[in-house]
Amino acid sequence: MPFVYRSSAIVLFACLFGVSACTHLGGREPEMQPLRLSQLAAEGDAARRASLRLVVEGLDADVARDSGRAQSRYQRALVVDATNPYAYLAISRQHVEAHDFERALQFLDRAEALLRMQGELADEVAVHLDGLRGGALYDAGDVEASAPLLDRARSLAPSVWGDGELQADELR
Repeated sequence: MPFVYRSSAIVLFACLFGVSACTHLGGREPEMQPLRLSQLAAEGDAARRASLRLVVEGLDADVARDSGRAQSRYQRALVVDATNPYAYLAISRQHVEAHDFERALQFLDRAEALLRMQGELADEVAVHLDGLRGGALYDAGDVEASAPLLDRARSLAPSVWGDGELQADELR
């Protein structure tokens, strides 16, 4: 009996350890939850909060397919706080969606520089930068440069980047 008990205990332990280890030891990592701008709307000084609210309003307009209203909200967000990297990120997303890769890359570069300077370039934000940059480069015809960026974004946040695009409601 003791041998059977130990064997059963070992099998049970192996099964339990194996299931939990699959996500940590060589298995897939748990999916990252990328940044959603509505989560930041209460952070920062008054100008940053107002600017973030305008960006979120712009994303709502993008969801409603009112790109003119969205663009005006993003521009107003930059008037309120020109150092808001998330406004540049949202504008870049809009340009990627419109296949205007040159402008998208310009706004992405500005967003990334501000994020680095402000110490806010966490993985939850970097995944959007990689995905948007990959999308812009793909639109520009640079499939070789876009592939690793899009692959990284897809692997880190498949529920958002699985389709290779960042929808306005996924950033909101």
